[in-house]
Amino acid sequence: MIVKSIGLTLLMSLGALFAPLANATTQSLDSIQATAEDFVRAHLPESKAKHFVSAAALDPRLRLHQCDVPLEAFSNSKEISARATIGVRCTAAAPWTLYVPVTIEVEVPVLVLRRALARRARVTLADVEPQVRRMPGSASKFISDIASLQGHRLKRALPAGSAITVDALAPDILVRRGQQVTLIAAAGGVEIRAQGHALTDGAAHERVRVQNVTSLKVVEGVVESDSVVRVGL
Repeated sequence: MIVKSIGLTLLMSLGALFAPLANATTQSLDSIQATAEDFVRAHLPESKAKHFVSAAALDPRLRLHQCDVPLEAFSNSKEISARATIGVRCTAAAPWTLYVPVTIEVEVPVLVLRRALARRARVTLADVEPQVRRMPGSASKFISDIASLQGHRLKRALPAGSAITVDALAPDILVRRGQQVTLIAAAGGVEIRAQGHALTDGAAHERVRVQNVTSLKVVEGVVESDSVVRVGL
């Protein structure tokens, strides 16, 4: 009888402990997902392209207290990527925080490779064709204008059918290590030219080190154009 009495008392105590949670109004999972999606939409770059934002389905067994104040969303990342994790929290008397995976896609015109190209290859008009595709991420990462390809090469090899992205391109190397270049220095309307050997590679507007072939002095300048480096006096 004593054992039964102790067991009954323990059962009643556990029931009292979980009763408030079981009886309390729970937060709608749809509202949590919607809060995460709205946050992402508000932080997408401005664009006329159509974006598709979708929060992952939450575990239906999840039980969170109904928040008495509007839910807050936040991100620990500076940029919203194609697959983001958005925090949603309640700051009421019974606070809670949940992290929601969100995917972002965009329907956007893109330039697509007609054929495979090797690393460092230039992309010409004949190499691409315009298409409208639904792609992961935001519109700002994709190339849709042929003019954007000028003065650039591929950072890596790409197969046929690849949509060209901004991060797949690198500026052309205009000055290469060991190459003979023209050094130009100007001051007070006077321009001085000298020949030099590049000691480092550089694209347009990048800084390179060059050795003057006459004085053997090593100077640093800015790549102005193909084989031309401008230095300060």
